[in-house]
Amino acid sequence: MTFDLLSTVGLTASAAVVVATYVALFGSALTQRVTIGAAMALWFIGVLWIGVPGNISTPLLGAAVLIPVAVFSVIGFGSFASRSLLQSAPLPALIALHAIRVLGVLFVLLYADKRLPAPFAPVAGWGDMAAGAIALPLAFWVARRPDTARSAVLFWNSFGLVDLVTAVMLGALSAPGPSRVFFDDPGSALMSSVPWILIPCFLVPSLSFVHLVVFYQTLRLPAAEGRKALSAASATLRG
Repeated sequence: MTFDLLSTVGLTASAAVVVATYVALFGSALTQRVTIGAAMALWFIGVLWIGVPGNISTPLLGAAVLIPVAVFSVIGFGSFASRSLLQSAPLPALIALHAIRVLGVLFVLLYADKRLPAPFAPVAGWGDMAAGAIALPLAFWVARRPDTARSAVLFWNSFGLVDLVTAVMLGALSAPGPSRVFFDDPGSALMSSVPWILIPCFLVPSLSFVHLVVFYQTLRLPAAEGRKALSAASATLRG
C-alpha cells in the first residue's frame, strides 16, 4: 500500500511537470496557456476516471494512447503559426522534461514483486530509466555546446521514442485478450487501473509528442543550420 501511495504521488507529480512544461513552452499568450493547462487538466481527470473500474480493454487502452498523440500532432503541426511555436521551444527544456522517466524504476519494482510480467516490465523500466538518466546531461550539453550535440540528440531521441513504442506494444501483447502473445503471469492488466493508467494514457502520449517536436527541430534543417538553431534555442533558454 505504501509503495502504491508513493507511486501515485510520483506519477501525479510527473504529470504536473508535463502540464507545466506544455503550458510554458507551447503557449505564446496568457489565454493560450490557460487553454492548454485547462485542456490537459481535463485530460488528466478523464484518464483517472476511465481507470477507476480497472478493466479497460486493450483496444480502448490503445486508443487512449494513440488519439492524444494524433490530436497533438494535428494541432501542433497543422498550421504555420503552431509550427513556428514548436520550433521556438527551447530544445534543452524539451529534452530535460524526459528526466521524469527515471520513474521507470516502478516497472522494475512491480516486476520484482510479480505484479507485472516479462518482457514488458523489464524492457519498459530499464529503457525509461536509461532515457531519463541521459536527459539532463544531454540537455546541459545542448545548452552549453549546441554546435556539437546534434547527432547525440538524434540518437537519444530515436532511442527514447522507440522505447515508448516498444513498451506500449509489449504491454498490449501481454494484456488479457485475443491479441495476447506473452502469457507470463500476471499479465499487464494492472496498467489499466489507477494510478498506473497515467503512464500509458497520459505520460506516454505527452512525452511521445515532445519526441516528435525534437525531431521536427533537429531534422527540418541541414546540419549546419541545425547547429545554428540549437544555438538559438540555447540562447533563449539562458536568456
